[in-house]
Order: sequence, then structure tokens, then C-alpha cells
Amino acid sequence: MAGRRLGVGGTLVLDSEGLSKLAAGDPRVRAYVETAHQRRARVVVSAITLTEVLRGGPRDATVHRVLARLVTLPVTPELARAAGELLGATGLSGHRCAIDSVVAATALGAPRPVLLLTSDPDDLDRLVEEPGRAKEARVAVVRV
Repeated sequence: MAGRRLGVGGTLVLDSEGLSKLAAGDPRVRAYVETAHQRRARVVVSAITLTEVLRGGPRDATVHRVLARLVTLPVTPELARAAGELLGATGLSGHRCAIDSVVAATALGAPRPVLLLTSDPDDLDRLVEEPGRAKEARVAVVRV
């Protein structure tokens, strides 16, 4: 987790690619998760991420094994509203970025420091932008 020194606690958020890579045993994602556990950070996914990853077949078994060790956060009406507001504030397409906006809202509401693992850092960087917050306190988006 080079670049930013993180303290104890906080949150590691996995988007669909982060979750898929963790289930596939990707060493880089596993290292982020191990570091998060050492820091006593929560490792979470948004419930909406399951929509992108699970398909109801045998390949889901590895994802379910990983999910048993993570916290799956619900998409509440308040979170959905916040996600919609992020889309409005950034001008991103609701059709293309709806799931990303829910993941971003989840990350923004999580205990800090927050690290978000994604395959789509451009859109998520825009969605989690917090210009009024000190850079070291913002959600850090990392491409996996």
C-alpha cells in the first residue's frame, strides 16, 4: 500500500473487480486485504457489487467463500439517494455509472481512512472527490 501511510482501523472497499480478483487469489489484492486485517480495518463490499459478480453458477462458489470473510453493506434508501446526488454533481451517466456511484457512496460513508480497490479509477476518482477535505483524509482509489 505504497504512497499513503494508513493508521489503524478504517475501511478497505472492494468493487466488483476487487472482489473477483480476491476470489481468484490475485496476490496484489490479497496483500491489500491482509494489510487491512493487520490494521484492523473492515474489508467491505456493497451489496450492489454482488449483482456484477454473481451469476448463479458453480463459479460463484469461490466468491461466496470470500464473501463469508467480508462485510457486505446494504444499499439503503439514504445511500441510494447519496449515489444519485454523486451522479448529479459529477455529470456522469446514471446508466453507465449507477453501480459505481453506489460503491462510491459506500466508500464515502465508511470509517476513514478508506481505500477503494477498483478497475475503474477514473470514474470512481470523480465520484469520491472531496475538495473540502484534506488529501490524506480522502478516499484513496487504487487500480487493481
